[in-house]
Amino acid sequence: MKDEYDFSNAEQGKFYMPVEDIQIPIYLDKDIVSYLSEKCQANPEGLQTLVNDLLRKDIEIARRVAL
Repeated sequence: MKDEYDFSNAEQGKFYMPVEDIQIPIYLDKDIVSYLSEKCQANPEGLQTLVNDLLRKDIEIARRVAL
């Protein structure tokens, strides 16, 4: 390590990302990916959109049941 570092050209917060903007990866089992990929062929928007739509529907069902 150097005794001294030059930070005169440094930019504060250059790589800062708010916690709200960080997306965590979700890993699906192979059988789930296989099934959804087949269904996704009819959906040109892709696998991510299909999974999001299915999860939204599940959340809606869970909310209805919880009442």
